Amino acid sequence: MLSNKQIVLKNYIQGCPKESDFELRTTSLSTEIPQNNGSKNAVLLKNLYLACDPYVCHILRPRTKSLFVFSPVIPGSVVRGYGVGKVIKSSYDGLKEGDYVWGVTGWENYSWNFDPQKLLNKIHNYTQLPLSYYAGILGMPGAAAYMGWNEICSPKRGEIVYISSAAGGVGHLVGQFAKMMGCYVVGSASTNEKVDLLKTKLGFDDAFNYKEGDLRSNLEKYFPKGIDIYFDNVGGQMLDEVLPQMNIHGRIAVSGLISQYNLDEPQGICNMFSLIEKRLTVRGFVEFDGHEQMYTQYVEWAVKMLEEKKLTYVEDASLGLESATSAFVGIFCGRNIGKQIVVIDAAEG
Repeated sequence: MLSNKQIVLKNYIQGCPKESDFELRTTSLSTEIPQNNGSKNAVLLKNLYLACDPYVCHILRPRTKSLFVFSPVIPGSVVRGYGVGKVIKSSYDGLKEGDYVWGVTGWENYSWNFDPQKLLNKIHNYTQLPLSYYAGILGMPGAAAYMGWNEICSPKRGEIVYISSAAGGVGHLVGQFAKMMGCYVVGSASTNEKVDLLKTKLGFDDAFNYKEGDLRSNLEKYFPKGIDIYFDNVGGQMLDEVLPQMNIHGRIAVSGLISQYNLDEPQGICNMFSLIEKRLTVRGFVEFDGHEQMYTQYVEWAVKMLEEKKLTYVEDASLGLESATSAFVGIFCGRNIGKQIVVIDAAEG
């Protein structure tokens, strides 16, 4: 038996997540492969890193349908999300003891997974890069940035690009991808520290603090020639104000709507006529919609870029499973810089 610390949902989330919505508990976990229908595909993981992703709040509210690969979490159950782990026992042919994986796991020290083919990805190209990168740039956030940028934005050299929440786990990667394409890139963020990071470390042409001054005036100031591509991580008022600033045949990739996730009544969009007037393309996406082959290509490319110091990854690490709830709540307050992760056991990776 293993002693297993877990982050458990105490109450369904109402409004913005609070630390009091969760609790830390310790249970005992058997290492024996369960003798049930899932026994042929059972994988026991030692969790090493957890990703704090905004979408998780959706599965912590009452829902009747699953969200992507996630089913709702009910009070009293362990919170789930993307993470990185090490296989310590497996009856699944695709994984063996000692393998490293990333994918869907529990917010706990150890997790049984009975659908590894769907929920886990074997880390084939483990290099000198930290394993934690598979909770970010080499995992779901990196895939979202790459797929959204290349598949939806259809970028051309010289185009003007705007990225909201540009210092977040996805945004700071998209900005660098855009610069590699020869685009003019402007990002917005919630603090002057983040704005400075975008301009001095990540290569953005310009950036602004969206909390300072009038949003419409800022957009007009920073985009006097309009916007060709908007990579949206925010939604709400930000999206509404961007629409009239878009150029004809502009493209908008809707990656996230963090401003709307915790509202009882989502904000409506008033400037919808801009879609007609500007002939805009607006498309939401899920990073792995039929893009498994592209993901493999992306990882190979990203590893090469990271090793050659041509791509910068910013990671905001919180230490210990006990810190997971604070780290998660913090992303809705803008506390994180870069990709927020939780380190459970760095010694293994």
